[in-house]
Parts: sequence; structure tokens; C-alpha cells
Amino acid sequence: MKIELIVAAIFVIFTAQFIYMSSTTDAEYGGADGQAGDVILELTGGNYEPIAEPIWEPPSGEIESLLFGLQAAFGALVIGYFFGYYKGKTIKDQS
Repeated sequence: MKIELIVAAIFVIFTAQFIYMSSTTDAEYGGADGQAGDVILELTGGNYEPIAEPIWEPPSGEIESLLFGLQAAFGALVIGYFFGYYKGKTIKDQS
């Protein structure tokens, strides 16, 4: 029962923070890649040319976000599997 209250409190705090920040700021959240490109162009005076080009670019930002999410989910699955495997192995060895 105690853990459910803690999880609920954390959820309420994050939800309240999200709603407050969304309603009081006009911030646009962008990735670091776009900001880094702007800084490089500013530092080089616009003379910078990349040494490599991407092999394939997703057709839209939504597809790019989907692929990033799938990559993160797959990584979490692999890490979770190994943590679970080794935790189960140590519990089995203790028996």
C-alpha cells in the first residue's frame, strides 16, 4: 500500500509540473542536433560543410520519433532481460 501512494504522489507531482510548465511558457523543445548545427554555423561564419551525409533520412519527424522510440524500447528490453537474468541467477544460487 505504501509503494502505491509513493508512485501516485510522484505521478501527481510530475503531472502538475507538466501542466504548469505547458501553460506558463512558450518554450519550444528542440533537440541538441539542431542547436549544435546553429552554433557551428555561427562559429564558422557559415563556411562549414559536413564531411559526411546521411545514408537515409526519415521522410518526416514522426517517423524519426518512432524509430528513436523503437530503438529506446529495444535497448530497455535488452538491458531489462540481462538484469532479470542475473537477478534470477543469484536468487537460484542462493536456494
